[in-house]
Amino acid sequence: MNKRPNINRFDGLIEVVRSRQNRHESRAGLEQFVCKTKSTDPNYVRTTFYIPKSLHRRLKSFAASQERQMSDIVIELLQQWILTNEQ
Repeated sequence: MNKRPNINRFDGLIEVVRSRQNRHESRAGLEQFVCKTKSTDPNYVRTTFYIPKSLHRRLKSFAASQERQMSDIVIELLQQWILTNEQ
């Protein structure tokens, strides 16, 4: 049986606050190493559009073979299309 040392209520609260501070400091140090995903990046917006299944399969296969995300390829193609069609 584990015996807990006698800790008064105040000491217990102090320990809780310290452990939360330590967790927060640990996370703050890691934030510089964490990459933002498009779903959490405020510069991106999620959109939905319909494409034929066969095209989707081909895009998905091509993206996997190039080790790229499908959305990155679509962004690149849309940017190129807009640049060539702007007047």
